[in-house]
Amino acid sequence: MAAVTVLTEAADPYCLRAGEAERLLAGHPWRRFAVLGDSIAEGVADTVPGYSLMPYADRVAAELTTVRPELAYLNLGRRGLRAHEVRAGQLAPALAFAPDLALVACGANDALRPGYEARADAVDAELAAIIRALQECGALVITVSIFVRPVYPSLPSWLRPTGTERMATLGARTTAVGAACGTVHIDLADHPIAVAMDSTSSDGLHGNARAQSVAAAETIRALGGMLHPKEP
Repeated sequence: MAAVTVLTEAADPYCLRAGEAERLLAGHPWRRFAVLGDSIAEGVADTVPGYSLMPYADRVAAELTTVRPELAYLNLGRRGLRAHEVRAGQLAPALAFAPDLALVACGANDALRPGYEARADAVDAELAAIIRALQECGALVITVSIFVRPVYPSLPSWLRPTGTERMATLGARTTAVGAACGTVHIDLADHPIAVAMDSTSSDGLHGNARAQSVAAAETIRALGGMLHPKEP
């Protein structure tokens, strides 16, 4: 019987290497980091041996703080919220915090509800309104298209066949909103680990600690690429 390879973060080809985050974020200017959204922002995830216990946004904040210890961090993310609820409940406190860097992750709870196709334009408009308000207060905004799984076994049987299609649609539309608004966009929808169910939590829906670590790595690499663009 072939041996089963058990990954750890240190050996995972998609995770940060030792010292990589500090190098990529060297000299970063951000002092106030706000996170808005649903369970992705909150960091709902199963732990995985060998991977950081920090969820996605917290990990990004920790790496930013390593470079700039005075960084202030506010995470308003709360599971179960739809995009209009994120705007209604989180935008005002986020603006009061006066971030110069913000991460927005929402829309999945809209996409998983019946009738999303008819409401998709409205969901996009809510996301764009959040982004633009944050930008108007001087924040660089990060947006995220989350991992799209080939199956969602925890969804009810009547929704399961269209779950992947709806999440793919959400991902494409979020990417388009990010491009239109000029965000730093992290497109994880087609990431190689999206098809690996070993990166999924036991609820069959959320990414586990491996997925959280990979998402953080991709975000830090995107910020690093913006801070330190390669010579043509």
